[in-house]
Amino acid sequence: MIRKLQSGEYRLYSRKKDAKTGKRKNLGTFSSREAAQKHERAVQYFKRAG
Repeated sequence: MIRKLQSGEYRLYSRKKDAKTGKRKNLGTFSSREAAQKHERAVQYFKRAG
């Protein structure tokens, strides 16, 4: 899940909420939406690998 911050940057959050905190995990902050989407694809790939 990608959200735009007030600073103009984009933050990648986990799709599911963390069971302990009830919030989504921050998976990184990026200057462009394209960079965040690229990283999200990499995250999804590594979740399936192994």
